[in-house]
Amino acid sequence: METVLLLWALGLWGLLVICAILNGSFRQFVLIPRIGQNLGHVVSCITLSAVILLISYLFFHLTSVGYSVSDLWFVGLIWLSLKVIFEFGFGHFVMKRSWGTLLEDYNMLKGRVWVVVLIVTLTAPHLTGSLLS
Repeated sequence: METVLLLWALGLWGLLVICAILNGSFRQFVLIPRIGQNLGHVVSCITLSAVILLISYLFFHLTSVGYSVSDLWFVGLIWLSLKVIFEFGFGHFVMKRSWGTLLEDYNMLKGRVWVVVLIVTLTAPHLTGSLLS
């Protein structure tokens, strides 16, 4: 993987964090009061997934950085790893949420669809980069 692509991937992950924080704020202050906790969670996950795909698409559409299929998967793996580390680290150590509370978002049997966001995060570079190559 080219160093330039790795640096762009890390920079874009920072942008994704900002978008995720804004999306979470929108969920808490707009969606949940209007449509409830469960539906707010689902809508928020769909919205964030769309933003991840859009940012990934725009990057690969506008960049001249070279990349291979394995590079695309590696970028997705970096984004996924950083997302999970940030989510649990920030959620537990800054927001003071218990590990059990943090794991609740992974319980699809209770209508929690956060796993979809993680799948999109992993696959977005490959999907969008392959589409444009």
